[in-house]
Amino acid sequence: MLKRIVIAFMLFSSVIAVAQEGTTSPYSFFGIGTLKFKGTVENRFMGGLGVYNDSIHLNIQNPASVANLRLVNYSLAGSHKFNKLATSDDSQNATTTSLDYLALGIPMGKFGASFGLIPYTSSGYKLQNEDATSITQYTGTGGLNKAFFQLAYQITPELSIGADANYNFGNIENVAATTQEGVQLGTRETNRSDLLGFSYNIGVIYQRMITENLELISAATYTPETQFASENTRTLETTLTLPSGTVTGVDVRDIPVADTDFTFPSQITVGAGIGKPKKWFVGVDYTSQKTSNFTNRTFELENVSFEDASKFKFGGFYIPNYNSIGNYWRRVVYRTGFRFEETGINVNGEAINEFGISFGVGLPVGRLFSNVNVGFEFGQRGTTNAGLVKETFFNTFISLSLNDRWFEKRYYD
Repeated sequence: MLKRIVIAFMLFSSVIAVAQEGTTSPYSFFGIGTLKFKGTVENRFMGGLGVYNDSIHLNIQNPASVANLRLVNYSLAGSHKFNKLATSDDSQNATTTSLDYLALGIPMGKFGASFGLIPYTSSGYKLQNEDATSITQYTGTGGLNKAFFQLAYQITPELSIGADANYNFGNIENVAATTQEGVQLGTRETNRSDLLGFSYNIGVIYQRMITENLELISAATYTPETQFASENTRTLETTLTLPSGTVTGVDVRDIPVADTDFTFPSQITVGAGIGKPKKWFVGVDYTSQKTSNFTNRTFELENVSFEDASKFKFGGFYIPNYNSIGNYWRRVVYRTGFRFEETGINVNGEAINEFGISFGVGLPVGRLFSNVNVGFEFGQRGTTNAGLVKETFFNTFISLSLNDRWFEKRYYD
């Protein structure tokens, strides 16, 4: 068991190095970056649906679900994302590859616990503005990571409650570099924010058999409003373009800028679904987030406002025959779903909305119901109206959900 814990800890630590590389969206400039999906690939394939839970898979969207685990579960996932960025008269393509989460769930009788690391927000864009005599390039990198710990208790076989504590940390850097045609000297402004904050989440799940074959599951989560701290720095450089094309800073000045505290908005999610255990399930989630009180870290932008955000998710799964012996493909889990999101960002009078359609399969491997999950998501974000950018993305995902038993008494070794 100690060996397993050490390996899990090593993986947990190494994920920090890559957790912030995960978007090419120009809309990640606003706020603290684009919010990442908080959930497993199994949830993602069902449109992000978080209401479903069982005894062999982690559901990190609702902390109450970990009380239903009956096997230790190791989960990790990665994704590759293709994004087409289009304006009314031009388009470009971009790709990113990222490690999406690492989590470990441990059953403890009526209690259950899990911990892990997941990217929370991501900022990553490269834009260029040209006029008759100058070129300005805008770039952004970084984001927030979330280290979480969940604890849940099964009050009755039908009712579970849980809570999680999250330590959010990271940094975001925005750079604007301007050069003029035929002039070696230019300017570069760099704004960096080191972010830190704690957040909490509580959840409840109620599930019961309403007929001999049908199970009803309902769930809710609530994230209270919390305060995040941002330590801000700003530098202004005079740059020199060398004959080789390399740009170097020749005069660097620190510009005083105040540190800020901002309120991260509250969020509530409710969901319900129905299905036949180990056969099929269909459900729906609705999320409301109070983002209208959110502001940028250090910038005041006249053409940008924040509104309350909402998400609608619909999805489910189907298993032809989970205990089939002679036909492997009848044991595969087929998942699909749809989501629509109002992100809460309004630019130039246009609301930035997003939708996605997903499909994936859970392929059984090894023993104890372990599986490999592979699938994809297609979707769009934004609009080409009012001089804005419309994104068309295609994401591919792969994850491992590995189950094991700890504290077993061995009769032979």
